[in-house]
Amino acid sequence: MPAKVAKASGASPSLETREVMDIRQAADYLGISSDSLYKYASENTIPAFKLGNRWRFKRSLLNTWMESESEVQHIGARQKKPVARISGR
Repeated sequence: MPAKVAKASGASPSLETREVMDIRQAADYLGISSDSLYKYASENTIPAFKLGNRWRFKRSLLNTWMESESEVQHIGARQKKPVARISGR
């Protein structure tokens, strides 16, 4: 007879299936500290909204934001001009 796996009541879905996350879950998802994420949200650097007095983050908006940020950084890296070197000294 297979063993039954106990499931805690009120267990939340995994981060992969959760669309709206609190600050701790979103920080874990992004791989940064909660303090850093709180700062970014307060400065409107990252897409977030407040539900009552608590920050919430939509996973789909975070993914879109990460894509756009990586494209900007990638384009910026390609456009760097080489530094002229002075020879003969």
